[in-house]
Amino acid sequence: MLSWLQRPVEFKEQLSGEVFEPAHAKYYSGAPGKPLQLLLQARADFLSIWRASDYIEKVSQIKLLGRQIVVVNSPDMIRQVVVKRHENFERKSPQMRRALEYLLGDGLFISDGETWKQRRSLVSDIVHMNRVPTFGPVMEKTATELVHRWDGMPEGATVNALHEMAGLTAEIISRSVFGNQLGKDSADAVTDSFTSYQSLIDSINIGYFLGFDEGLPVLRTPSLRRSVKRIHGIIDKVVEDHLAGRGDHNSMVELLIRRQQRNPELKLDQVALRNEAATIFMAGHETTAATLTWSWYLLSRAEWVEKALHAEIAKVCGDRTPTIDDVPKLELCKAIIEETLRLYPPVPILARQAKQADKIGDIDVAPGALVLIVPWILHRTAGLFEDPHLFKPERFMNGKRPTPYSYIPFASGPRVCPGLHFGLTESILCLAIIAQKYKVRVAEDHKVEPICRLTLRPKGGLPVTLHRRQDHAA
Repeated sequence: MLSWLQRPVEFKEQLSGEVFEPAHAKYYSGAPGKPLQLLLQARADFLSIWRASDYIEKVSQIKLLGRQIVVVNSPDMIRQVVVKRHENFERKSPQMRRALEYLLGDGLFISDGETWKQRRSLVSDIVHMNRVPTFGPVMEKTATELVHRWDGMPEGATVNALHEMAGLTAEIISRSVFGNQLGKDSADAVTDSFTSYQSLIDSINIGYFLGFDEGLPVLRTPSLRRSVKRIHGIIDKVVEDHLAGRGDHNSMVELLIRRQQRNPELKLDQVALRNEAATIFMAGHETTAATLTWSWYLLSRAEWVEKALHAEIAKVCGDRTPTIDDVPKLELCKAIIEETLRLYPPVPILARQAKQADKIGDIDVAPGALVLIVPWILHRTAGLFEDPHLFKPERFMNGKRPTPYSYIPFASGPRVCPGLHFGLTESILCLAIIAQKYKVRVAEDHKVEPICRLTLRPKGGLPVTLHRRQDHAA
């Protein structure tokens, strides 16, 4: 309906020598003062609605059908929203809550108030950075199994990198969270079902802009129900297996159960347990899978960076498989992941709903207003990052760090992703283990298009060919 008002999304990608500008939507050039057209464009692709003038440090506002939208693209003001005034801006947008409540219930990612406070400390303890080393062997073993599976394929085999990475990270999170193996069929089912779920969820909750502060419930179509049923069925089974004693006693779910036994006031019944397990599972596997997928695309085009990465892995690990103990020494590998997260943040839009009237900079914020922090434009703001659209991992090397609150791929403040260290470590380690043995190539003529639904993925996945490295012992 009214799709003729949408402008086709144009993408830019440029490679010249050792200068690579990876795929991104071109700046929006539609006529100003047409909010309906902008809203329809956002439904098609939220990353294509930003003008060149949006990529500067500022706070701005627009009104869409009477709803105030405040875009915060200044590190100082972001700090005000996510730290100083976080209690007024802790609530996720109606769009995100409505989009995920069917799948995650009242899970930590979309909860707020007392539920969020209770569950936050619980989940944070479980995926705390101090616990990450205990999950290292799971990451190593699962990534190595993927390499062995690839070894059984012919040279130059074609696979979908997004599907492969989603299966890998789903298996890692399953073994870590639940202490038991998911298996390829179940991992593939979760991957396919979440891909289907994302495609069926509307990018914009129109009801919110029509005056419903809580938005309108998502229409639960038969296709959406099927996707959720498959995901819930798999997660329920692994939770039930664990409760029946068929899981690892060191797993994250075991910690949840023990904590509930010590603190009955948490009220973690089986549904709540599934919601938190599902939240950790979906957030943990989807974001890391997307990050690894984008990193293969970037390395495929920037072969000089890939060559330096191979040299670093050889220097640090020789011919043995990288382990979690090597992660602190894999500086370039970490920088590649961090630069990937800058260019392609897994959640490129952080949307909050103002509880009460407030002020951000010189803008008066109304109750119920939508406050947007958009890592996609923040990370590409020239005043904060030199050559912001270029792939330059060196910007994270030799102790260099971005301005505080200018780089927030995992959000920031009290609602920072509790799995930050788990996901970062997993990404670095999986990248090193796979890159040691394989070059992953995106066809030169393949048009890569970033598309934002619930997370940021390459449209249609990422078809690649796999090439064994003959020189990995060098």
